[in-house]
Amino acid sequence: MSQQPSDIEREIEEARERLAGTIDELLYRSSPKTIVSREIAQMKAHFVDTETGQPRTDNILKTAGAVVGVIAVFVVIRKLVR
Repeated sequence: MSQQPSDIEREIEEARERLAGTIDELLYRSSPKTIVSREIAQMKAHFVDTETGQPRTDNILKTAGAVVGVIAVFVVIRKLVR
């Protein structure tokens, strides 16, 4: 099963193009701007329903409760230390 040099050259060129595409995709995915925009989109999706645009009050209340709880713990610890 011997191949012609032109077939081998074509296969090498196709492999180069696939690798170049893969490298471009990896560079795009690992770009800091892309990572930040992806994380922001995930945070927005957690607090806002993407289909209706309405806020997800259950997730907002959970987060607010956690923040208030952490602040309360710090206040109590601070009063105990004094």
